[in-house]
Amino acid sequence: MTVISAAMATTFREQGYLVVPGVLDAARIAAGRRIVAELLDGTQPEPGPYFLWPRFGAGGHPLLDFYREVGVEALAAQLLRPGLPVDEPDFAQVATTTAPWPHRPGGPHVDGITKGEDDGRPGTFSLLAGVWLTDQSKPHNGNLWVWPGTHLRFGAYLAERGADALSRVDEMNPGPYPKIELGPPGQATGPAGSVLFAHYLLAHNIGGLDQGERRETLYYRLRAQGHRAAWREIVTDPLREFRQPGDPGAPA
Repeated sequence: MTVISAAMATTFREQGYLVVPGVLDAARIAAGRRIVAELLDGTQPEPGPYFLWPRFGAGGHPLLDFYREVGVEALAAQLLRPGLPVDEPDFAQVATTTAPWPHRPGGPHVDGITKGEDDGRPGTFSLLAGVWLTDQSKPHNGNLWVWPGTHLRFGAYLAERGADALSRVDEMNPGPYPKIELGPPGQATGPAGSVLFAHYLLAHNIGGLDQGERRETLYYRLRAQGHRAAWREIVTDPLREFRQPGDPGAPA
């Protein structure tokens, strides 16, 4: 099993995201790409992004099987507090980008607030996990754009205004994302077979694909156990769910 070191955990806490390389071998990458091809069912997306949102029913789903085989849950658990398990996801996102699409995002967004949950709460979660089935080692290769450290500044924004400010989209910039100091953006990079973890509150947006093969990523939105009930406390204390130095069993 891939091990997340103490330095990697620190990077995640400070930056709000982490790319873990070498999680998938060539056989698993190929298996993931076969699933994507089957779900596309011969569809040839036009240049730009194309998404599928398969839900996992009682009969299971190939993308849930793939999630289990890759070990995403065990890897994510290394970033969480000891003894805090990860609830299994009930859907996935198949994200593809077809070249040429020389897109540069003007600003970021946060997920799950323009269309919340059926009970009215925003669609918060703990971690976005992205399984990269194609190479993203170079910029403008379908990479996710991120604004490092914004998960902490967004948490401070909500601590000052209250957790329900997360749903007040009219108070935010277009995107939507709050009017906080963003700092300079960057692009998450790494080889095929990497897994990206991003904090829920991290400012992010889709990036372009200038040329080359289609970008293929599988996204899973992960919640630590108890997240739904405690979401107000969690978004105002953005490191509440995550492993800290000195925690029992913290990575060395």
